[in-house]
Amino acid sequence: MTQRRTTLTTRALTGASVVVLTAGAALLPGAGSAAAAPASAAATPSAARAASAAALVARLGDRAAGSYYDAAAHQFVVNITDPSAASQVLGTGAVPRTVRYTTSQLHAALGTLTQRARIAGTAWSIDPRQDKVVVTVDPTVTGAKRTRLNSVIHSLGDKVLVRRATSAFKPLIAGGDAIWGSGVRCSLGFNVTVNGAPYFLTAGHCGNASSTWSDSQGGGEVGQTVDSQFPGTDYALVQYDDSSSDHASVVDLYDGSSQQITHAADAYVGESVQRSGSTSGVHGGTVNGLDATVNYQEGSVSGLIDTDVCAEPGDSGGALFDADAAIGLTSGGSGDCTSGGETFFQPVPAALSAEGATLP
Repeated sequence: MTQRRTTLTTRALTGASVVVLTAGAALLPGAGSAAAAPASAAATPSAARAASAAALVARLGDRAAGSYYDAAAHQFVVNITDPSAASQVLGTGAVPRTVRYTTSQLHAALGTLTQRARIAGTAWSIDPRQDKVVVTVDPTVTGAKRTRLNSVIHSLGDKVLVRRATSAFKPLIAGGDAIWGSGVRCSLGFNVTVNGAPYFLTAGHCGNASSTWSDSQGGGEVGQTVDSQFPGTDYALVQYDDSSSDHASVVDLYDGSSQQITHAADAYVGESVQRSGSTSGVHGGTVNGLDATVNYQEGSVSGLIDTDVCAEPGDSGGALFDADAAIGLTSGGSGDCTSGGETFFQPVPAALSAEGATLP
């Protein structure tokens, strides 16, 4: 039997990019016109160094308070609350930085926010670079909701830093191109396999919106949603109808090249990342927080990656990556790729583990 191979290409239509399936190469997750070059493995800080810093933080317990990558200094920093731990940090090749608040204190602040301030239009995460919980508030939080939020924030003192978003937090779903569902469009994240069969990951709020998917508007079905998780988390698993087709583990950069994906990895604060999506193409930015909670109008999602990467409606489900590492799936946020914004991502390792999936 001859194996069918497919690829995603684009053509212009009313200013957008429409994904069409053609014969010839491997199916490329993600879509859009490229706005950035592929990240190179040589330019990316070692994942092993990030893991080493995180492991040390875990061992030190409340003698430490998180770690991050300082891009300007090209080094990992481990926050410590006990100066006697400095030698252990230096022994791993990282730099110690003495801070006020412990990991437990900052997580307790997160717990208070979760219990008392789960208000649509808010989001929060720990930023170890500031040794604070950063709470972002969008313009919909007014009146009694804002009074309630302010009261909770005031009770937490200077453990909290407040930022204002310029537009409302929302899942980035829209009617349009890329992968098409029942009246919605999203972006393919990463091709995966489950028990040897081909699937792909996208956002859970996309999977909630459609049980079937096509590669073009009005086109034939290419896959079916078999699991969708949103709110709470935000990922969906879609099974390809053609089990014999070949789906490569790459992200399309739409500048005539693609980024090979070889593994999944956990994000770390300060990491430089890129996102590929069907509306706005490829854009880069930095990881600003982990284990983030965003309170959409549709419900709260936790355990997310908080970034300053821009995204727009239709980019939902698209790939967040660092060189050859799959990092996240686009969930939602505020702003756009003209004025900038804040975007949250579902971690890929958690989705893979939950679905028993692996990268091809």
